[in-house]
Amino acid sequence: MFNVLLHVLLGLLTLLLPAMALGQASQKAHETAAALQPGVNFGNVFDAPREGDWGLRLQDDFFALVGEGTPIRSVRLPVRWSNHASPDAEARIDPAFLARVTLAVDRLLARDVTVILNQHHYRQLDGDALDPGERAVDATVVEARFLAIWGQLSQHFAGHSPRLLFEIYNEPHGRLNARWNALLAQAHAVIRKHNPDRLLVIGPTHWNAAHALPALRLPADSQLILTVHHYEPFAFTHQGATWVQPTLPTRVGCCSAAQLQAMREPLDQAQAEAKRLGYPVFVGEWGSYSAAPLPARLAHARAMRTLMAERKLPNVWWELASGFGFYDPITRTLRPELHAALFDFPLTPSPTATPPTARPHPNQETP
Repeated sequence: MFNVLLHVLLGLLTLLLPAMALGQASQKAHETAAALQPGVNFGNVFDAPREGDWGLRLQDDFFALVGEGTPIRSVRLPVRWSNHASPDAEARIDPAFLARVTLAVDRLLARDVTVILNQHHYRQLDGDALDPGERAVDATVVEARFLAIWGQLSQHFAGHSPRLLFEIYNEPHGRLNARWNALLAQAHAVIRKHNPDRLLVIGPTHWNAAHALPALRLPADSQLILTVHHYEPFAFTHQGATWVQPTLPTRVGCCSAAQLQAMREPLDQAQAEAKRLGYPVFVGEWGSYSAAPLPARLAHARAMRTLMAERKLPNVWWELASGFGFYDPITRTLRPELHAALFDFPLTPSPTATPPTARPHPNQETP
């Protein structure tokens, strides 16, 4: 009888262990995720096909805007490695480009911020059309290159501070909606060869949408942090953005009751799913494009900050110094009202609604 009971117990443990492992995020994972608040993306620099292609290069003055002496505690560093690597399956990263990104990582770590380094905008991986200046590779080596790049990055940064986090991929979508769980597992195994304990950031499909979290299959690993992106209501946040077709109408205000509800729902989904999975989650991108009226952008920033704080969701603004940014890279000055709305104003519950000034446009996925 004892042997029978023992076999039953062992069988139950076998079934339960994967779920238990997924529900046991380390204390370090929880503490690090909480400490990401507030953060900023250094976007439109290394994630362009080539640095400068999108009108922005990394400037020395950017570093003084984050870390010690500032309110900003984390920097997400998006990098399009795929366009700076050999076109074959080995995907050998250009040494000069790797050195430039490494210098940026080191300078950020020296500012005492947490750095989130990722693979960003590998268009063929998602099945998207290429950007101008982006080089096509043979379709049979696309995923092999993705893994080979992580093999090199994992080895190169293995000795870096634990305040350097790896985000496996930005906004998987398109062809990756069906492939992401399998490719994620492969990339996780590649990274763990040289970084067995480094914290990894993982997001769901459909452009890191909170509603896609239930379909995400995580490796059994306690050193994981979840991420989602949030650009709702899209008709407000992307009004006038030239890369969205058809271009959304401008002069849309914020924040009506319907808009606030659109802002709450993904945050509630992220919070609930993170609790179910047992992992911390943060909002890795959120923001509003500069074509929106400034008073509405400020209202949106305050409302979103309040809603995320109420749900204890750390967040990282998109982005520093381009179309969404709070810093002017030409005059080298802050855009003070937006910076204050993001980092200075006291959080209060139940943000005041202001009616939109134009007819709402249906939400679309963020590009």
